[in-house]
Amino acid sequence: MPVHPTVDRVTRAIRERSALARARYLEAMDAQAASLPGSGNSGAKPARRGLAAPNLAHALAAAPKDDKHHLQVLPSPSVAIVTAYNDMLSAHQPYAAYPPRIKAALREVGAVGQVAGGVPAMCDGITQGYPGMELSLFSRDVIAMSAAVALSHGTFDAALCLGVCDKIVPGLLIGALRFGHLPIAFVPAGPMPSGLPNAQKAAARVRFANGEIDEAAILASELQAYHSAGTCTFYGTANTNQLLMEVMGLHLPGASFEPPDTALRHALTRDVAQRVARAAGVPKASLAARFDERAVVNGVVALLATGGSTNHTLHLPAIAAAAGIELRWEDMDALSAVVPLLTRMYPNGQADVNHFRAAGGTAYLISQLLDAGLIHGDVGTVFDLGTGKDVGLEAYRQRPRLSEAGALEWVAGPERSADEDVLRSATEPFAPDGGLRVIRGPLGRAVIKISAVAPAHRRVRARARVFEDPLDLLAAFSAGELEGDLVAVVRAQGPRAKGMPELHKLTAPLKALQQRGHAVALVTDGRMSGASGSVPAAIHLTPEAVDGGPIAQIRDGDWLELDAEAGELRWQPEGERAPATNPDMGQDVTGFGRELFAIFREKVGPADRGASVFANLNPEPASAPEPT
Repeated sequence: MPVHPTVDRVTRAIRERSALARARYLEAMDAQAASLPGSGNSGAKPARRGLAAPNLAHALAAAPKDDKHHLQVLPSPSVAIVTAYNDMLSAHQPYAAYPPRIKAALREVGAVGQVAGGVPAMCDGITQGYPGMELSLFSRDVIAMSAAVALSHGTFDAALCLGVCDKIVPGLLIGALRFGHLPIAFVPAGPMPSGLPNAQKAAARVRFANGEIDEAAILASELQAYHSAGTCTFYGTANTNQLLMEVMGLHLPGASFEPPDTALRHALTRDVAQRVARAAGVPKASLAARFDERAVVNGVVALLATGGSTNHTLHLPAIAAAAGIELRWEDMDALSAVVPLLTRMYPNGQADVNHFRAAGGTAYLISQLLDAGLIHGDVGTVFDLGTGKDVGLEAYRQRPRLSEAGALEWVAGPERSADEDVLRSATEPFAPDGGLRVIRGPLGRAVIKISAVAPAHRRVRARARVFEDPLDLLAAFSAGELEGDLVAVVRAQGPRAKGMPELHKLTAPLKALQQRGHAVALVTDGRMSGASGSVPAAIHLTPEAVDGGPIAQIRDGDWLELDAEAGELRWQPEGERAPATNPDMGQDVTGFGRELFAIFREKVGPADRGASVFANLNPEPASAPEPT
């Protein structure tokens, strides 16, 4: 199927504007490969042979006897394991058992695995509304640096990244791309079983906000929703991560939503480890060679087609930049106009990712996108690693299963959705366009998740009520001060102000007002959770208040009009305005570790460039000739 004209046009525009940065990135990866004997040359010695004896001895000291023999004497591939394991967070708890399984799988093919390092993994669900939330977005860049530290030893010929949730996967991928001379794959862990239906969970939160149930009742509800190991089952940032990684070819087909600790899950983990080991030393198998602008566009299309997390309007540009690719919000907006909405998963519907998988899952979704020409099929994938073949995303029409003998095999995915309330074809979608919009107007630019907002609520014109602390909004709601139509403006929440915390705790009270019949919207330079949706929210507004953005000039009573359909945010000030001044952050940036991130707040870029502290990862050489 030919690629859709808009997809082709956007891809070519990204390629052209990124040409210099992408060339510098690829040159840097080639230089890294050349500096480590064997790391980029098929049939040559492994990378560790470039180390001096004292350096190599440190790398071998704790290895088991057989592994030490392989690493010291034989040309066995050495595979780094970079893990986000901790046993507090349900999504990452299953990773405790992965290193032994991966090492055993690698030994079967004459390779050796070593846990090269761990990266932090925090949970926005725990830190919502508390000071720790202000470290969340910056944790993505800390994770990228932690992954780089893990891979810095120069002893590895390939790598496996173990991570699932919100900032962890983007951070791991940014770090991995800076070691793109290696073949690298990502290894998921899978979702927990479905618990309390998402609609009942959301309803309980609104009832609690209204004072209709107490703390014990709301805790009982939440514990039914979040009840075991595995990823939370709603389609928030964590599960959007997993789906995008598969569509971008960084997971094996069907791996994203296989539950933890099943025989099939173990077989998939074994298989991906062995594929990476077999790809060691093969230049075209490197992450840098596989991950290009086509893979980035595929990720954007998958985000739009599934109404995925708004957090990826930050993460995808930051990830792309790490590979020398300049992705803009305008690219996402252009694609959104032609990419149909194919799924309904909470918060865009009542289903969860387990229902999505049962309806046909990624195999059906990818088939539909390929058949409609909405994604590039000719991209390098993890499935191709170590096979010598270039099947591309065609392989992702398949789904994995175990044969009667217990062997992993791949079979054709479903030709029809098993539940059209959850997953539909590209010819009969839920909506003709994508789930995200870019919002423009005199206040700057923002993004909105439109797929979860009912058409009747997509246009709100009301007077502003301004807050510089989300807790003040919660207090005003509890005091009964927020009756009537309103546009809540929550500012001084951007990356330079507070690290751009999520404001998901505002969802329940704003939804409660909406359910009382009021027209309600939110405007903020902060973030909302990937699980938010029914209240229209113009988020990630840039320029932010701390950078002198016009949002700092809004006063209570100003008229604001948010038109999600038209992609416009209009502001009608009441009276003259002096130039904006930066809000006084006071003590809001100290305590609970926030002071350690002062340098991040100073260096971070704007939201539309990914809110990243990595301003220029692919600079021009100092000796570059003058342009002619």
